[in-house]
Amino acid sequence: MDEKRHISYDNPYESTMNMRFIRKLPIPRDVKQEFPVPDPLREVRLQNIRAIRAVLSGESEKMLLIIGPCSADREDSVLEYLTRLRRVADQVSDKLVIVPRIYTNKPRTTGDGYKGMLHQPDPTGRPDVLTGILTIRDLHMKALTETGFSCADEMLYPENHRYMDDLLGYVAVGARSVENQGHRLTASGLDIPVGMKNPTSGDYHVMLNAITAAQHSHTFVYRNWEVESQGNPYAHAILRGYVNKHGQSLPNYHYEDIIRLIEMYEKKDVQNRAILIDTNHNNSNKQYLEQPRIALDVVYQRKINSDLRRYVKGFITESYLVDGCQKPEDAHVYGKSITDPCLGWEKTEQMIFKLAEQI
Repeated sequence: MDEKRHISYDNPYESTMNMRFIRKLPIPRDVKQEFPVPDPLREVRLQNIRAIRAVLSGESEKMLLIIGPCSADREDSVLEYLTRLRRVADQVSDKLVIVPRIYTNKPRTTGDGYKGMLHQPDPTGRPDVLTGILTIRDLHMKALTETGFSCADEMLYPENHRYMDDLLGYVAVGARSVENQGHRLTASGLDIPVGMKNPTSGDYHVMLNAITAAQHSHTFVYRNWEVESQGNPYAHAILRGYVNKHGQSLPNYHYEDIIRLIEMYEKKDVQNRAILIDTNHNNSNKQYLEQPRIALDVVYQRKINSDLRRYVKGFITESYLVDGCQKPEDAHVYGKSITDPCLGWEKTEQMIFKLAEQI
């Protein structure tokens, strides 16, 4: 019999786990100390967050528009998009609170494909998480510095949120994450609004349970600490469509779908019962050109029913500089998505002005 091997668990390279430990990453506190947010920008961020909260609570009659690329793939095109968006946002500020998407983590249905700037700062290069952490922090910092936007990101990995929590204005929990206890508990400890998407099955109960959990206090383990969250009263619903048992996309932005959610929402012990409509994904069957029509359809619904006006607070739209999408390995078109197809800039601008006119 072979002599038993003694494993030292002080050495991460010797483990019973089937993974290679590449390097130990810096903790969020150290990254923030090296790349701090200046005090004037902290105040800008807080003002932005207050504006978003006012819409979700009903204090403001404006609508919320969270808009931008499906995924942030390169700094220059993202910042150009934000610069253009800033000019438009200022023109419609009496009707819309605009929050750009800078989504730096991408969930992949099968696990394959580009996973976002956090993993691959260079979409065609090898994964490099350390560089990715610094790259996405720098991008969000530049967005705040150069355009005054506190942007939205997706909380795909709850333990990573601390690297960005002093820069973001909004965070979304995706359809595949909304049932996860770690996402729900972490959301309960955030100081920014959190949108909970309906799961891919379309089950409203799952989404509403996530909202309830996020709005209440919990004690749990987070980044090796025992923590107590205070609850997040601005956790709310996002309708993004769903997939039936045959794999077919079905929308849930129609009048009857929203009324049903409102009826269920009212039975929950939660605050600020807000609903956002995701105009892409299964609501459009990824037919990205349908997004303006879907948004305007919902605006019309709000006009004919006061309950919808009270509950439906805005939209999430996928938009970039150029219509459509391209594969990462063939990404030769500047400002064109390398994940889901997006609405190009001209159509985006038209949609925003039309929304502001109709609200």
